[in-house]
Amino acid sequence: MPERKPRADAARNREAVLEAADRLIANRDRPAQVTMADIAAAAGVGKGTLFRGFGDRTGLIHALFEARLEPVRQAVTEGPHPLGPATPPRERALALLDALLCFKLDHRHLSLALEEAGSDSPYGAAHYDWWHGTLSGVLERLPGFTGSDFAAHALLAAVRADLVDHLTGRRNLSRERLRAQLADFAGRVLGGPASDGTADGAEPTSGTGNR
Repeated sequence: MPERKPRADAARNREAVLEAADRLIANRDRPAQVTMADIAAAAGVGKGTLFRGFGDRTGLIHALFEARLEPVRQAVTEGPHPLGPATPPRERALALLDALLCFKLDHRHLSLALEEAGSDSPYGAAHYDWWHGTLSGVLERLPGFTGSDFAAHALLAAVRADLVDHLTGRRNLSRERLRAQLADFAGRVLGGPASDGTADGAEPTSGTGNR
């Protein structure tokens, strides 16, 4: 089976590149400071490996973001309470927003790198379309709630990486305070029972825990 070795090597190289990029981006003041040469050196591969595997720096950042986000998306698609499809819509909408906020907090520099990558708006990214479609679909199930498409956009704007970075980095809001304020805001938009400040007690699966 000689053909399996290149595939195994490629998989190892890909994971090494993603780990190196994740580490470098997290440890620099700004994501733009991390170059493809930096990542190649840290991963122990040639720059050609990066360009063959990811196309360019933007493609690498997208791949890294998607890999780290996948556990959260899986929990939303297939998971149990509170993120899963069987959860009542209001509670699930709050849990979805809380999970996304926690992901942005746990991967703040990576999320910033994604929003800064490329020249077009982050709203054009495939992951944004997925989150918007999922959240608007949940809002459509809320009795008497109208305007779910716009409301989903507005609620997702509250967890943009640049806003999260501003509030935690420049305004010094703690993780707990930011989660509580998002839950309160979203709860008011959705109506119904008052929020308890933690997305109905949800503890999301963010891939790295709630630090």
